[in-house]
Amino acid sequence: MMDASFHYPPELLELLVDTIPKLCKSKPSLILFFRGAGVAQSALSPFEELLQTDRHAFNKYPVTRALLTTLNEDGDRSLRARREVLKRVTEFDDFSVCWESDRAAARGLVAQICAVVNVKDSFTRMRLERDEEKRQRVREAEAAATLRQEQKARRDGVKADLFTLFQEQDAKKRGKLLEPVLNDLFRTYGILVREAFTIKGFCGEGVIEQIDGLVEFEGHLYLVEMKWWSTPIGTNEIAPHLVRVFSRGGQARGLFISYTDYTDPAIAQCRDALARGAVVVLATLEEIVALLNAEMDLGEWLKRKLNAAIVDKQPFVQHVR
Repeated sequence: MMDASFHYPPELLELLVDTIPKLCKSKPSLILFFRGAGVAQSALSPFEELLQTDRHAFNKYPVTRALLTTLNEDGDRSLRARREVLKRVTEFDDFSVCWESDRAAARGLVAQICAVVNVKDSFTRMRLERDEEKRQRVREAEAAATLRQEQKARRDGVKADLFTLFQEQDAKKRGKLLEPVLNDLFRTYGILVREAFTIKGFCGEGVIEQIDGLVEFEGHLYLVEMKWWSTPIGTNEIAPHLVRVFSRGGQARGLFISYTDYTDPAIAQCRDALARGAVVVLATLEEIVALLNAEMDLGEWLKRKLNAAIVDKQPFVQHVR
Protein backbone atom coordinates (compact mmCIF):
# COMPACT_ATOMS: atom_id res chain seq x y z
CA MET A 1 0.00 0.00 0.00
CA MET A 2 1.08 3.53 -0.70
CA ASP A 3 3.40 5.58 1.47
CA ALA A 4 0.52 7.89 2.46
CA SER A 5 -0.83 5.03 4.56
CA PHE A 6 2.01 5.72 6.97
CA HIS A 7 0.35 9.05 7.77
CA TYR A 8 -2.81 10.35 6.08
CA PRO A 9 -2.10 13.77 4.54
CA PRO A 10 -4.85 16.40 5.05
CA GLU A 11 -6.47 16.07 1.61
CA LEU A 12 -6.72 12.29 1.92
CA LEU A 13 -8.00 12.49 5.50
CA GLU A 14 -10.85 14.82 4.44
CA LEU A 15 -11.80 12.51 1.57
CA LEU A 16 -11.89 9.51 3.89
CA VAL A 17 -14.04 11.40 6.41
CA ASP A 18 -16.54 12.21 3.64
CA THR A 19 -16.45 8.74 2.07
CA ILE A 20 -16.48 6.08 4.81
CA PRO A 21 -19.82 7.16 6.37
CA LYS A 22 -21.42 6.92 2.93
CA LEU A 23 -20.06 3.40 2.43
CA CYS A 24 -21.44 2.27 5.79
CA LYS A 25 -25.22 2.39 5.68
CA SER A 26 -25.79 2.05 9.40
CA LYS A 27 -24.03 3.28 12.52
CA PRO A 28 -23.16 -0.25 13.73
CA SER A 29 -21.76 -1.06 10.29
CA LEU A 30 -19.38 1.91 10.67
CA ILE A 31 -18.03 0.38 13.88
CA LEU A 32 -17.73 -2.99 12.11
CA PHE A 33 -15.85 -1.32 9.23
CA PHE A 34 -13.18 0.03 11.55
CA ARG A 35 -13.04 -3.13 13.66
CA GLY A 36 -12.55 -5.18 10.50
CA ALA A 37 -9.71 -2.85 9.47
CA GLY A 38 -7.89 -3.68 12.71
CA VAL A 39 -8.57 -0.53 14.73
CA ALA A 40 -7.77 -1.15 18.39
CA GLN A 41 -10.66 -1.89 20.72
CA SER A 42 -9.49 0.88 23.04
CA ALA A 43 -10.19 3.38 20.25
CA LEU A 44 -13.59 1.86 19.38
CA SER A 45 -14.95 1.38 22.92
CA PRO A 46 -15.99 5.01 23.61
CA PHE A 47 -18.03 5.11 20.40
CA GLU A 48 -19.57 1.70 20.99
CA GLU A 49 -20.66 2.90 24.40
CA LEU A 50 -22.04 6.09 22.88
CA LEU A 51 -23.98 4.02 20.36
CA GLN A 52 -25.52 2.00 23.19
CA THR A 53 -26.33 4.90 25.53
CA ASP A 54 -27.20 7.75 23.16
CA ARG A 55 -27.72 6.56 19.61
CA HIS A 56 -28.86 9.99 18.40
CA ALA A 57 -25.60 11.59 19.59
CA PHE A 58 -23.64 9.11 17.47
CA ASN A 59 -22.93 10.88 14.17
CA LYS A 60 -21.06 8.85 11.60
CA TYR A 61 -18.99 11.78 10.27
CA PRO A 62 -17.52 13.07 13.56
CA VAL A 63 -16.93 9.48 14.69
CA THR A 64 -15.10 8.72 11.45
CA ARG A 65 -12.97 11.85 11.81
CA ALA A 66 -12.14 11.04 15.42
CA LEU A 67 -11.14 7.44 14.62
CA LEU A 68 -9.05 8.42 11.61
CA THR A 69 -7.35 11.18 13.61
CA THR A 70 -6.55 8.67 16.35
CA LEU A 71 -5.09 6.30 13.76
CA ASN A 72 -3.02 9.12 12.29
CA GLU A 73 -1.62 10.12 15.67
CA ASP A 74 -0.91 6.58 16.76
CA GLY A 75 2.30 6.26 14.73
CA ASP A 76 3.71 2.89 13.82
CA ARG A 77 1.34 0.99 16.09
CA SER A 78 -1.61 1.76 13.79
CA LEU A 79 0.21 1.57 10.47
CA ARG A 80 -1.41 -1.74 9.57
CA ALA A 81 -4.90 -0.43 10.40
CA ARG A 82 -4.35 2.74 8.33
CA ARG A 83 -3.30 0.63 5.37
CA GLU A 84 -6.29 -1.68 5.77
CA VAL A 85 -8.71 1.28 5.91
CA LEU A 86 -7.32 2.54 2.61
CA LYS A 87 -7.43 -0.92 1.09
CA ARG A 88 -11.08 -1.40 2.03
CA VAL A 89 -12.08 2.00 0.63
CA THR A 90 -10.17 1.76 -2.67
CA GLU A 91 -11.41 -1.80 -3.28
CA PHE A 92 -15.05 -0.99 -2.45
CA ASP A 93 -17.24 -1.82 -5.46
CA ASP A 94 -20.72 -2.80 -4.23
CA PHE A 95 -22.39 0.58 -3.93
CA SER A 96 -25.81 -1.07 -3.77
CA VAL A 97 -25.28 -1.49 0.00
CA CYS A 98 -25.15 2.30 0.42
CA TRP A 99 -28.16 4.54 0.86
CA GLU A 100 -29.56 5.31 -2.59
CA SER A 101 -29.01 9.02 -2.06
CA ASP A 102 -25.34 8.37 -1.21
CA ARG A 103 -24.44 5.99 -4.04
CA ALA A 104 -23.38 8.50 -6.69
CA ALA A 105 -21.42 10.60 -4.21
CA ALA A 106 -19.80 7.51 -2.69
CA ARG A 107 -18.77 6.25 -6.12
CA GLY A 108 -17.23 9.61 -6.99
CA LEU A 109 -15.44 9.92 -3.65
CA VAL A 110 -13.94 6.42 -3.93
CA ALA A 111 -12.71 7.33 -7.43
CA GLN A 112 -11.08 10.49 -6.04
CA ILE A 113 -9.38 8.52 -3.26
CA CYS A 114 -8.12 5.98 -5.79
CA ALA A 115 -6.71 8.84 -7.88
CA VAL A 116 -4.98 10.38 -4.85
CA VAL A 117 -3.62 7.00 -3.85
CA ASN A 118 -2.33 6.33 -7.37
CA VAL A 119 -0.63 9.72 -7.57
CA LYS A 120 0.99 9.30 -4.19
CA ASP A 121 1.97 5.75 -5.12
CA SER A 122 3.73 7.17 -8.18
CA PHE A 123 5.63 9.68 -6.07
CA THR A 124 6.42 6.92 -3.59
CA ARG A 125 7.76 4.70 -6.35
CA MET A 126 9.85 7.56 -7.70
CA ARG A 127 11.20 8.24 -4.22
CA LEU A 128 11.95 4.57 -3.72
CA GLU A 129 13.68 4.48 -7.11
CA ARG A 130 15.75 7.53 -6.16
CA ASP A 131 16.59 5.91 -2.84
CA GLU A 132 17.62 2.72 -4.63
CA GLU A 133 19.75 4.72 -7.08
CA LYS A 134 21.40 6.42 -4.11
CA ARG A 135 22.00 3.08 -2.41
CA GLN A 136 23.39 1.72 -5.69
CA ARG A 137 25.77 4.68 -5.96
CA VAL A 138 26.85 4.06 -2.37
CA ARG A 139 27.42 0.38 -3.11
CA GLU A 140 29.39 1.25 -6.25
CA ALA A 141 31.46 3.80 -4.32
CA GLU A 142 32.15 1.25 -1.60
CA ALA A 143 33.07 -1.38 -4.20
CA ALA A 144 35.36 1.11 -5.95
CA ALA A 145 36.98 2.02 -2.62
CA THR A 146 37.49 -1.67 -1.83
CA LEU A 147 38.97 -2.22 -5.28
CA ARG A 148 41.33 0.72 -4.82
CA GLN A 149 42.43 -0.68 -1.48
CA GLU A 150 43.01 -4.10 -3.00
CA GLN A 151 44.95 -2.59 -5.92
CA LYS A 152 47.03 -0.52 -3.52
CA ALA A 153 47.79 -3.63 -1.48
CA ARG A 154 48.88 -5.45 -4.63
CA ARG A 155 50.98 -2.46 -5.74
CA ASP A 156 52.61 -2.30 -2.32
CA GLY A 157 53.35 -6.02 -2.59
CA VAL A 158 54.97 -5.58 -6.00
CA LYS A 159 56.93 -2.59 -4.72
CA ALA A 160 58.18 -4.58 -1.73
CA ASP A 161 59.22 -7.48 -3.97
CA LEU A 162 60.95 -5.10 -6.37
CA PHE A 163 62.84 -3.28 -3.64
CA THR A 164 63.96 -6.61 -2.25
CA LEU A 165 65.70 -7.31 -5.55
CA PHE A 166 67.98 -4.32 -5.03
CA GLN A 167 69.48 -6.18 -2.08
CA GLU A 168 70.22 -9.29 -4.14
CA GLN A 169 73.95 -9.49 -4.91
CA ASP A 170 73.77 -12.34 -7.40
CA ALA A 171 73.20 -10.58 -10.74
CA LYS A 172 71.96 -13.70 -12.54
CA LYS A 173 69.51 -14.58 -9.79
CA ARG A 174 68.40 -10.97 -9.53
CA GLY A 175 67.68 -10.79 -13.26
CA LYS A 176 65.71 -14.02 -13.15
CA LEU A 177 63.62 -12.83 -10.20
CA LEU A 178 62.85 -9.56 -11.97
CA GLU A 179 60.64 -11.29 -14.55
CA PRO A 180 57.87 -12.53 -12.20
CA VAL A 181 57.90 -9.27 -10.24
CA LEU A 182 57.27 -7.16 -13.34
CA ASN A 183 54.69 -9.66 -14.58
CA ASP A 184 52.88 -9.22 -11.26
CA LEU A 185 53.07 -5.48 -11.82
CA PHE A 186 51.24 -5.77 -15.16
CA ARG A 187 48.60 -8.05 -13.64
CA THR A 188 48.02 -5.57 -10.82
CA TYR A 189 46.93 -3.00 -13.40
CA GLY A 190 44.71 -5.44 -15.27
CA ILE A 191 47.09 -6.04 -18.17
CA LEU A 192 47.05 -9.61 -19.45
CA VAL A 193 50.36 -11.40 -19.00
CA ARG A 194 51.93 -14.58 -20.28
CA GLU A 195 54.93 -15.78 -18.32
CA ALA A 196 58.38 -16.32 -19.87
CA PHE A 197 58.36 -18.98 -22.55
CA THR A 198 60.58 -20.50 -25.20
CA ILE A 199 60.04 -21.31 -28.86
CA LYS A 200 61.67 -24.33 -30.43
CA GLY A 201 62.61 -24.77 -34.05
CA PHE A 202 60.54 -26.94 -36.35
CA CYS A 203 63.51 -28.93 -37.61
CA GLY A 204 64.87 -30.22 -34.32
CA GLU A 205 67.23 -27.31 -33.71
CA GLY A 206 66.01 -26.86 -30.12
CA VAL A 207 65.19 -23.54 -28.46
CA ILE A 208 65.49 -20.69 -30.94
CA GLU A 209 63.80 -17.93 -28.90
CA GLN A 210 63.60 -17.08 -25.22
CA ILE A 211 60.82 -14.59 -24.44
CA ASP A 212 60.89 -12.99 -20.99
CA GLY A 213 57.18 -12.26 -21.10
CA LEU A 214 54.20 -11.33 -23.25
CA VAL A 215 51.59 -8.71 -22.36
CA GLU A 216 48.41 -7.66 -24.09
CA PHE A 217 47.51 -3.98 -23.91
CA GLU A 218 44.69 -2.24 -25.79
CA GLY A 219 44.45 -4.98 -28.38
CA HIS A 220 48.19 -5.22 -29.09
CA LEU A 221 50.67 -7.91 -28.07
CA TYR A 222 54.00 -6.83 -26.63
CA LEU A 223 57.04 -9.06 -26.43
CA VAL A 224 58.79 -8.09 -23.19
CA GLU A 225 62.54 -8.19 -22.61
CA MET A 226 64.00 -7.43 -19.16
CA LYS A 227 67.65 -6.76 -18.33
CA TRP A 228 69.33 -5.95 -15.04
CA TRP A 229 72.80 -5.07 -16.23
CA SER A 230 75.33 -2.67 -14.78
CA THR A 231 76.10 -1.02 -18.14
CA PRO A 232 73.82 0.82 -20.59
CA ILE A 233 71.92 -1.31 -23.10
CA GLY A 234 73.47 -1.08 -26.56
CA THR A 235 72.67 -2.23 -30.07
CA ASN A 236 73.93 -5.77 -29.43
CA GLU A 237 71.26 -6.22 -26.75
CA ILE A 238 68.48 -4.44 -28.66
CA ALA A 239 69.04 -6.22 -31.99
CA PRO A 240 67.77 -9.70 -30.91
CA HIS A 241 64.61 -8.15 -29.52
CA LEU A 242 63.99 -6.27 -32.76
CA VAL A 243 64.44 -9.54 -34.66
CA ARG A 244 61.75 -11.15 -32.50
CA VAL A 245 59.38 -8.27 -33.23
CA PHE A 246 60.13 -8.24 -36.97
CA SER A 247 59.63 -11.99 -37.22
CA ARG A 248 56.00 -11.55 -36.08
CA GLY A 249 55.16 -9.66 -39.28
CA GLY A 250 53.86 -6.55 -37.54
CA GLN A 251 51.50 -8.56 -35.33
CA ALA A 252 53.48 -7.81 -32.16
CA ARG A 253 55.27 -4.86 -30.63
CA GLY A 254 58.24 -4.74 -28.27
CA LEU A 255 58.76 -3.51 -24.71
CA PHE A 256 62.28 -3.43 -23.33
CA ILE A 257 62.78 -2.77 -19.58
CA SER A 258 66.31 -2.17 -18.33
CA TYR A 259 67.96 -1.39 -15.00
CA THR A 260 70.28 1.01 -16.83
CA ASP A 261 69.75 3.60 -19.58
CA TYR A 262 70.24 2.98 -23.31
CA THR A 263 73.04 4.09 -25.58
CA ASP A 264 72.25 6.61 -28.29
CA PRO A 265 72.95 4.03 -31.07
CA ALA A 266 70.47 1.62 -29.42
CA ILE A 267 67.79 4.32 -29.31
CA ALA A 268 68.51 5.25 -32.96
CA GLN A 269 68.24 1.56 -33.88
CA CYS A 270 64.70 1.39 -32.45
CA ARG A 271 63.78 4.67 -34.15
CA ASP A 272 64.94 3.33 -37.52
CA ALA A 273 63.01 0.09 -36.95
CA LEU A 274 59.78 2.09 -36.65
CA ALA A 275 60.06 3.06 -40.33
CA ARG A 276 60.04 -0.64 -41.17
CA GLY A 277 56.95 -1.35 -39.05
CA ALA A 278 58.49 -2.42 -35.72
CA VAL A 279 57.24 -0.54 -32.66
CA VAL A 280 59.58 -0.90 -29.68
CA VAL A 281 59.22 1.03 -26.43
CA LEU A 282 62.25 1.44 -24.18
CA ALA A 283 61.79 1.84 -20.42
CA THR A 284 63.90 1.72 -17.29
CA LEU A 285 63.40 0.13 -13.93
CA GLU A 286 63.83 3.60 -12.46
CA GLU A 287 60.61 4.63 -14.20
CA ILE A 288 58.80 1.63 -12.74
CA VAL A 289 60.00 2.49 -9.23
CA ALA A 290 58.96 6.14 -9.64
CA LEU A 291 55.59 5.03 -11.01
CA LEU A 292 54.97 2.84 -7.95
CA ASN A 293 56.10 5.54 -5.53
CA ALA A 294 53.80 8.08 -7.15
CA GLU A 295 50.95 5.52 -7.35
CA MET A 296 50.53 6.35 -11.03
CA ASP A 297 48.54 4.25 -13.48
CA LEU A 298 50.71 1.84 -15.44
CA GLY A 299 48.33 1.90 -18.41
CA GLU A 300 48.49 5.69 -18.72
CA TRP A 301 52.26 5.60 -18.41
CA LEU A 302 52.51 3.00 -21.17
CA LYS A 303 50.16 5.02 -23.40
CA ARG A 304 52.39 8.07 -23.12
CA LYS A 305 55.45 5.96 -23.89
CA LEU A 306 53.72 4.51 -26.96
CA ASN A 307 52.62 7.91 -28.23
CA ALA A 308 56.17 9.19 -27.92
CA ALA A 309 57.56 6.13 -29.73
CA ILE A 310 55.04 6.11 -32.59
CA VAL A 311 54.05 9.76 -33.06
CA ASP A 312 57.22 11.56 -32.00
CA LYS A 313 59.61 8.76 -33.05
CA GLN A 314 61.15 8.78 -29.58
CA PRO A 315 61.29 5.19 -28.33
CA PHE A 316 62.98 6.25 -25.09
CA VAL A 317 61.29 9.07 -23.21
CA GLN A 318 61.18 8.93 -19.44
CA HIS A 319 57.83 10.21 -18.20
CA VAL A 320 58.41 9.74 -14.51
CA ARG A 321 61.47 10.79 -12.56
